[in-house]
Parts: sequence; structure tokens; C-alpha cells
Amino acid sequence: MRDEYDISKLNPRKNPYVKANKKTITINVSVTTIDYFKDMSEKSGIPYQTLMNFYLDECVKEKKKLQFI
Repeated sequence: MRDEYDISKLNPRKNPYVKANKKTITINVSVTTIDYFKDMSEKSGIPYQTLMNFYLDECVKEKKKLQFI
């Protein structure tokens, strides 16, 4: 490996994933909800927080509305 690199020869380009930026927040989630997503996580191999984010993204895309009884 070289000690120095000429960065002027690099081909800088915009990050294609910039739209996928996320923001860290803190929320209170019921234990049953967390357990549900953790169980789904074990079955799918996808981290439970990622599954929760996928589900929330789907709600936004489909413009789902909460129905209070």
C-alpha cells in the first residue's frame, strides 16, 4: 500500500443513497410489539429494528390511517 495517494485523480460522485438517510429517535414501544418483531427477526434473519422500519415505510407509502375504536 502506498504511503500517499493522489486524491485529485479520484472520481468524486454524489452518494446514491443520500435519500435513504435516517434519523435516530427515541420512542416508547410496548414489550409485545418488540417481541413480535424480534420473533419475525429470528424467522427472517433481518434485524428487528429494520423490520419495524420496513413496516413503517410501507404504512407511509400506502398512506395507511390509524383507526381508533
